[in-house]
Amino acid sequence: EVQLQASGGGLVQAGGSLRLSCATSGFTFDGYTIGWFRQAPGKQREGVAGITSDGDRYYGESVRGRFTISRDNDKNTLDLQMNDLKPEDTGIYYCMSTVEGTPYFGQGTQVTVSS
Repeated sequence: EVQLQASGGGLVQAGGSLRLSCATSGFTFDGYTIGWFRQAPGKQREGVAGITSDGDRYYGESVRGRFTISRDNDKNTLDLQMNDLKPEDTGIYYCMSTVEGTPYFGQGTQVTVSS
């Protein structure tokens, strides 16, 4: 069974930092692209960042230069370092991977940035 569990969210002031982690199991982690999505209140879920099995990274326009995605293929974990946080970064953050054609979203973690 594919499982993804995000953690590390919290309340932070604007300009602060948080580091999210995603623990995974049930699939060959190093063989798949994996990434982060977020959903703000009243808005659609959007892609934040992703990293391929080869280590290529990509970012949403609104977070580029502030967020850094990384993966540890030995521990089957995914991280997201978030710096210079803004109130508009507030939302529930989910890690996600499409495994054999099926998208899996883990249980999210809440990030709240106060102004």
